[in-house]
Amino acid sequence: MTSFPGLVARTQGFTLGLPRRLTVTPDGARVLFLRTEGGEDPVGHLWSYDVAGGEERRLVDPGLLGPGGELTEREKARRERARDRSAGIGSYAVDAAARTAVFTLAGRLYAVDVATAEVTELGAREPAAEARIDPSGTTVAYVCDAELRLIGRDGKDDRLLAAPDGPEVTWGLPEHEASESMDRFEGYWWAPDGRSLLAARVDNSPVQIWYVSDPAHPERPPTALRYPSAGTPNADVSLHVLGLDGSRAPIVWDRAAFEYVTRVEWDGHGLLVVVQNRRQTAMRILAADPATGQTTLVREDTDSRWTTIVEGVPAHTSSGALLWTADDGETRRLTVGGVPVTPPGLQMEELLAVDGDTVLFAGREDPAERHVWTWSAAAGPVRITSEPGLHTGSRTAGVTVLTSHTMTGETVTVDGRELRSLAALPPIHPVVHLLRLGERDLRTAVLFPTGYEPGSGRLPVLMDPYGGTAAQRAVAARSRYWASQWFADQGFAVVVADGRGTPGRGPRWERARGDDHAGPRLQDQVDALHAAAERFTDLDLGRVGIRGWSAGGYLAALAVLRRPDVFHAAVAGAPVTDQLLYSTHWQERTLGLPDENPDGYARGSLIDDAPHLRRPLLLVHGMLDDNVLPVHTMKLSAALLAAGRPHTVLPLPAATHMGAGLDHLWEFELDFLRRSLP
Repeated sequence: MTSFPGLVARTQGFTLGLPRRLTVTPDGARVLFLRTEGGEDPVGHLWSYDVAGGEERRLVDPGLLGPGGELTEREKARRERARDRSAGIGSYAVDAAARTAVFTLAGRLYAVDVATAEVTELGAREPAAEARIDPSGTTVAYVCDAELRLIGRDGKDDRLLAAPDGPEVTWGLPEHEASESMDRFEGYWWAPDGRSLLAARVDNSPVQIWYVSDPAHPERPPTALRYPSAGTPNADVSLHVLGLDGSRAPIVWDRAAFEYVTRVEWDGHGLLVVVQNRRQTAMRILAADPATGQTTLVREDTDSRWTTIVEGVPAHTSSGALLWTADDGETRRLTVGGVPVTPPGLQMEELLAVDGDTVLFAGREDPAERHVWTWSAAAGPVRITSEPGLHTGSRTAGVTVLTSHTMTGETVTVDGRELRSLAALPPIHPVVHLLRLGERDLRTAVLFPTGYEPGSGRLPVLMDPYGGTAAQRAVAARSRYWASQWFADQGFAVVVADGRGTPGRGPRWERARGDDHAGPRLQDQVDALHAAAERFTDLDLGRVGIRGWSAGGYLAALAVLRRPDVFHAAVAGAPVTDQLLYSTHWQERTLGLPDENPDGYARGSLIDDAPHLRRPLLLVHGMLDDNVLPVHTMKLSAALLAAGRPHTVLPLPAATHMGAGLDHLWEFELDFLRRSLP
């Protein structure tokens, strides 16, 4: 019989079979989307849904395109950055009218006619990646190795547009920090008229080389990774307008002072480039002239701590008003033409779509719930989702698509009609107590064994946090609690708490930790634990474990090293143990530059704490992790060994930072926790 952890691994958290990457065609007649064939099938197919008739049609079955489903190295890297574990078609792009969709599969470039479902292999140079068709639908751009190339929609005239002028130069690809830290996955953008592109030239030669190898395959050479750790040089990124007629114009700005390109928006109202300085205390919106490359300042935001990149902005309404955000005390607000249009207390989180002069955005009034809103000058902000949960969506031609993760399930709807889901049904149902605990109203989820009766016995406690700036855990969506409920069903009371620095509660809360990487986030876990024990007297504070991954792994190791009086065992997955060894953009946002804040980096690191370990600690790390590299676990383990402190290390061969697909990892953790908590 399949174990529940094994089922979670094979269904990728019960997400396989759900519609995703949805696109509404400009006429509102169709919705394009990706979906696998079932709850344990990872291969993405491209589908079309007829809005009027309610019928769906398969446009592309990857299995019919011949052998060769293996992902290229470029595609593996792209999906790793996007935390996408699927196979088959992982992304696609359409022209302005959505008549043609293009995609790559196993390094080959394909186009499909959306109306007829006729698929054509274009015969592009291989391995092809990052394919996008121009708005007019006549030319497809793609990347092959480090070159940016063009080919006709008819498969003719495959030609070079930009070639690297150095061994570490790429065209049309984002650098590591853009895709890992800024969520910018694009390296080029088509002009609205399809006659030129804006392309990123990335010179990685200034970036240090680190090597990642799989010890399970000693016959394979290690991967040389250009990885900019805190305080070291970044890649040199420049932007260039490349005309299909051979013309070129470099975009001009102070690249020495503003080395990060965070966003690009090129629509009928012009070309906007958003740049950020190394310390991330200033962010500028620049209007660029595509003909000359000259730029003018549209807006500059500054903050003594850091400026925040918000998904979806900048953008324009159809009338040309600039959409952006402004941090106003405790609230991040949507601005239209420089004027805040959302009220205090509603946290603007992401701009989802612009449909004429109607704006679709996601925001939070309660940190545990993300809702979808519309805004127009006539109606102001209007919430269009009601059930507590995490909602996102898109809108075109008045057709609204909503993807919802709630405590009752996961759905995708088109104007209220549900798209068919082929996802597996989970055999367990998380029962979550969402609370506000302590003097800081820490958003906390508490879970008990299924069917547990209060007062029937004392329960060991398992803290299950993330605690980083990238995500929240205590939210109204059952899909966030598969692991937590499973561990609860093994006999634990599980506590999930979001402390200072986590998103969803506004700019002041995001910055509440300052440059103290360790102290506030650890104290918030202690406070949430004690407050939960006051609320639920069955929690046994004499048996407290903690588990986590990435930022949560750091927090778990931190807990047993610095508060062994509270935490009695820890499972630390992919922890950042030495703050100097993590990447520039992510790390320097909160800690600043290492030569300006050496004490902050030292306080946040765990290596010097090794002699103080006196509780059981399990370190887990994927050996192919190119985000938090295995050196973090190896360095802490070496320090613990040198100090004579017993501990356990579990290396995961072939595993990356996603650390998923491992059927028995949770059982291994459970065995460790049971042995460690008497």
